[in-house]
Amino acid sequence: MSQTADTALAADPETQRPIDRLLAVMARLRDPNGGCPWDVEQTFATIAPYTVEEAYEVADAIERGDLKDLKEELGDLMFQVVFHSRMAEEQGAFDFDAVVQAIADKLIRRHPHVFADAGFRTADQQTVAWEEIKAQERKGKELHGVLDDVPVGLPALTRAMKLTKRAGRVGFDWPTTAEVFAKLREELAELEAEVEAGDAAKTREELGDLLFVVANLARKLDVEPEDALRQANAKFVRRFHHIEARLAETGRTPAQSTLEEMDGYWNEARAADKTAR
Repeated sequence: MSQTADTALAADPETQRPIDRLLAVMARLRDPNGGCPWDVEQTFATIAPYTVEEAYEVADAIERGDLKDLKEELGDLMFQVVFHSRMAEEQGAFDFDAVVQAIADKLIRRHPHVFADAGFRTADQQTVAWEEIKAQERKGKELHGVLDDVPVGLPALTRAMKLTKRAGRVGFDWPTTAEVFAKLREELAELEAEVEAGDAAKTREELGDLLFVVANLARKLDVEPEDALRQANAKFVRRFHHIEARLAETGRTPAQSTLEEMDGYWNEARAADKTAR
């Protein structure tokens, strides 16, 4: 471990900047001589799934309105940034300070109405300018296609929405929402036909097409599809818990009930949701 990291770990936590302490902890964990064997053997690729997972856990804490948990999850996500930065520093690519500097520069560059003399009368004008600035940034990344920098690792629904949004900027888009609904009905009919035909491969393909159009519809409606689906998941869990609670009153579980009875309790929960709105 470096002299700097040793000194940072020995400093008084009460007077030391928290980020300096975290960076020193990370350096110690990655130290081949006495560090954590698991941390030492990690790579960008092996850590990436944890980075994605931590981002979802942040979103979950926000969804639940749990600010105490949010503080902890943000710390876990910050640790992922520090982890990647440390591995890059070891390779001589960049360090944590460079990451911080880069995002600060980007935010200043993308907000000329705040940090320069540009002025926008509406949020729509600001959005157009934002996209123009991003387009200029992409030119410097040696990307050749309109869709090239839409990350492959995004959740599939989110990526589908971003792909269609990007294509829409160059005119490849349905002009109206009504046309998207028409396409949705078309894809649903094609899916039903393949299901009836019993072709598993084509059924999978048509289901993908249907979901892709749903993501496109979400974009048209200005709805984040992952958020909408998370809300639907939470609603399903809440209503199913009601079914379990009602059956527990008679000492039974869902497996000891009937579909008709569970449907009745589901409708109770559904009615309660509508009343609560």
